[in-house]
Amino acid sequence: MRDLVIPLLYLLSGTLFIVGLRGLTHPRSARRGLLLAVIGMAAAVVGTLLHEEIVDFRWILPAVVAGSLIGGAMAKYMPMTAMPERIALSHAFGALAAALVGTAEYYDRAESLSTFVATALMCEVLLGCVTFTGSLMAFGKLKGILPQRPTVFAGQQTVNLVLFTAAVLVALWLVASPQTDARFPALLALSVLFGMLLVVPIGGADMPTVISLLNSYAGLSGAAMGLVLDNKALIVAGALDGASGFLLSVMMSRAMNRSFRNVLFGAFGQAPVSGPAAGREAQDRPVRSAGPDEAAMTLETARDVIIVPGYGLAVAQAQHRIKEVAELLEERGARVRYAIHPVAGRMPGHMNVLLAVADVPYDRILDMDEINSDFAQADVALVVGANDVTNPAARTREDSPIYGMPVLNVAAARTVMVVKRGMSAGFAGVENELYHLDKTLMLFGDAKDVAAGLVRELEGVRTQRV
Repeated sequence: MRDLVIPLLYLLSGTLFIVGLRGLTHPRSARRGLLLAVIGMAAAVVGTLLHEEIVDFRWILPAVVAGSLIGGAMAKYMPMTAMPERIALSHAFGALAAALVGTAEYYDRAESLSTFVATALMCEVLLGCVTFTGSLMAFGKLKGILPQRPTVFAGQQTVNLVLFTAAVLVALWLVASPQTDARFPALLALSVLFGMLLVVPIGGADMPTVISLLNSYAGLSGAAMGLVLDNKALIVAGALDGASGFLLSVMMSRAMNRSFRNVLFGAFGQAPVSGPAAGREAQDRPVRSAGPDEAAMTLETARDVIIVPGYGLAVAQAQHRIKEVAELLEERGARVRYAIHPVAGRMPGHMNVLLAVADVPYDRILDMDEINSDFAQADVALVVGANDVTNPAARTREDSPIYGMPVLNVAAARTVMVVKRGMSAGFAGVENELYHLDKTLMLFGDAKDVAAGLVRELEGVRTQRV
């Protein structure tokens, strides 16, 4: 009976993973897709626990309870602004699990490993260790524990290449002659160090792509672990994770007009070096600031408004207030839409999820390719906490580190309003030329407070009319 139930559970699991992943391609089906994936994972866990090789649950059940409590607490209490950090931690934990399982399997079966299994095991351990430390470094950068700007030193790429080559050569040596000697700890050390140095030179602006790429590495490590353990659910889940993460990384790199090599070694996010004169010129350039009352007067007469959300909106948790602003404008007959850049926020889909939490209709949320040409006809472009993805310097300044990156065409709108705490640069360390345009109004302050002020002013105008 067990020999029939386990394959059926794994088949159900793999099917639900595929269908669930397909559901995540659109906001309308995302929740259903996620639920199906969760059910699929539960089926995979049950199938694994029914395996005949498990003879004692005394260590397994406490681990299941502890992991469930930690995961539940993270899901419940970590805010949406910390979701990128939570995902980075999840990658780190999953990769560490794969590396530990691979280590245990190697010391248990070293003398009897076939060439195929030994190769899969080395891939599992190498990718697991690289993803573990790389994800921890990403978490540190996102959390602000580590510098968000790239950390570079002379010969860094050479050092990374030497470490990676050494790790691969040691892995191949262990495949050819698997024995429990000093070579395996050396592989672990090289992989751990390479993972750290791989992410150190990457700045915050590239972190969404890096997280996606680390997700791919974690999936590939899991698939290799499935081959080592002959666990079909792991193979399917890992392959799906690895392939989808890789494809997403490719799509995000294209969205930023950057190659993988550029992402991993380009140190994007480093503030460009400029002389004192350039610094004084940037400080002396004028900006037009306005309060909620003046901004509300402009919005009152607008017939076409495009809202551009960014990480500042997530930090302030201003999505509900911004939706209220949109509803008040729609009551006046305005057309309101939301423009989403592929790398807005700190993870793919970050802005889409925030707006979905506020119950913004899906048909109002448009990707950059769908809406970029419409900015020229917009009366107002309301930028809420977005920075690099709206910077015209990406098109005009060849010396800028973001030059060539596709950006939202915000500057084409008749009036631009920017909600921002101050004049600091974004993750790329580049001053945003949008802020100094004659048509731009800067609304300084916390995004939630500014939006609340706009709501009060717009409601006041409506009351006066009544």
